[in-house]
Amino acid sequence: MRIAVPGGLMVIGLILVPAPAAAQQIQPGVIVRSANCEHRSNTYQLYSPDSGRALPAIVLLHGAGGEPNDLMEPWQKLARKQGIVLIAPELPRLRSYEAVAPAIFRCLAEDARGVVRIDSSRIYLFGYSMGGYLAFDAAMRQSEYFAGAMVYANGIEEEYYGIVDQAVRKLPIALYGGDQDQVIPIRVERQTHDFLVRKGFRVHYRELEGRSHFYTPVADWINRDAWGWISKQSPAR
Repeated sequence: MRIAVPGGLMVIGLILVPAPAAAQQIQPGVIVRSANCEHRSNTYQLYSPDSGRALPAIVLLHGAGGEPNDLMEPWQKLARKQGIVLIAPELPRLRSYEAVAPAIFRCLAEDARGVVRIDSSRIYLFGYSMGGYLAFDAAMRQSEYFAGAMVYANGIEEEYYGIVDQAVRKLPIALYGGDQDQVIPIRVERQTHDFLVRKGFRVHYRELEGRSHFYTPVADWINRDAWGWISKQSPAR
C-alpha cells in the first residue's frame, strides 16, 4: 500500500563508530547502562514510564553512523503515552557483531528486566536502515523470544532469504519504505514483503510516497502506525 505521509540497508559491515556515551544526547528520564553479553561490554539507553504493571518493550536499533538517541528521542513521546519501555543499544563497527547481535539484544532486554518491569511476552524490535537489517536477524534467530519486528528503510536481499528458515516462530512484521530512497531502493522492501507473505508471515507493509531514506521526518507517523498495528497482533504462531 502506498501512503502519503504528512510533514516533511542492507549495509552489513559499513557501520561507523558511534560517538562515546559521554558525547551522546541523553533524554530526560533515560538512563545509560552496560551489560556483559557475548563476552563483551554493551552500552544501552533505557527509558521506562512510571507504572505499577509490567509493560511491553521495544529494542531500538539505530542506523549506520548513528547513536541510540536517534531512535530514543522520536519514540519517547509515544512510549510515555502508551506505556512502553525503550531499550536502545549502541551498535559498533565490527563485522563480527552481526553474528552475535541477536543474542546481545536478548541479553540487553533481560538486563533491562532486572531494572524495570517488562512483560516478557511483549518485547519487540524496531530497526532503521542498518538497524533494520539487524532487526530482521534478531526476529529470525531469536523468534522464540521477541514478539515482533518493525523496520524502516531496509529489507532482506535475496541472497539472505535463507535466514527466515531459522525462525522457530513466524513473528508479525511491520515494514516501511520510502519510494524515493536512494540508499535502499524500494524494490528491496517490496520484494521482502512478497517473500515474507509467501513464507507465511503476517506483514503490515506501507510504502511512503515521496519519502527518502531519512527516518526523522516521518518518525512520528511510522511509530504510531507500526505500534498501533503490531501491538494488536496475537502471539506468533
